[in-house]
Amino acid sequence: MPTVYYAPAGCSLVPHIVPKWIGAPYKAVKVRIGSEELLAMNPAGTVPTFREDSGWLLTRAGAILDDLGQKLSEAGLSGGDSIRAKCWSAFLTADLHASFWLIFMPNRHTINKSDAARKATVGAGVKLASQPLGIPNRHLGGRSVIDAYAFQMIRFGAKILQGGLQNFSDVQRLRDRIAAGPAVQKIIAREGRA
Repeated sequence: MPTVYYAPAGCSLVPHIVPKWIGAPYKAVKVRIGSEELLAMNPAGTVPTFREDSGWLLTRAGAILDDLGQKLSEAGLSGGDSIRAKCWSAFLTADLHASFWLIFMPNRHTINKSDAARKATVGAGVKLASQPLGIPNRHLGGRSVIDAYAFQMIRFGAKILQGGLQNFSDVQRLRDRIAAGPAVQKIIAREGRA
């Protein structure tokens, strides 16, 4: 059975959504980032880590979702236009997701461990994260692997942006629609984080 290795409240929530939406079997294993167990299987020590039945390992949320979208293509979750879906996946991975590292792990980006340096790094991350969230929601809004990825990035943004999502009504509607689904509610409840 395919296995998703995850850490609560992280982007590893994303690969749970797609199989849950269509009822595809998979196993979820909670791991601690940096643990020996995770490093033994994935030397980068990152989640999500996805293990196929064959033992083949795939990392990075965008790549995992692309793989699931292709393998589960009959469910129609691949994101439609392949190039547009890949563009959104690359944007979410390289631009939006990367900006949250500055917020959630600021010491990764500076050798200065002072509180002032941490606050400056977090401030830069908030600025970077808020810009992509302002992009109109013209291409998302169905139910696809891209919507699943955007959902967690939007959740991150809602927590860190001053005023939450009040200035991003399209984005807020997308988040609320996905969050209302029973499959997503079960995943969030299992992780123990709202």
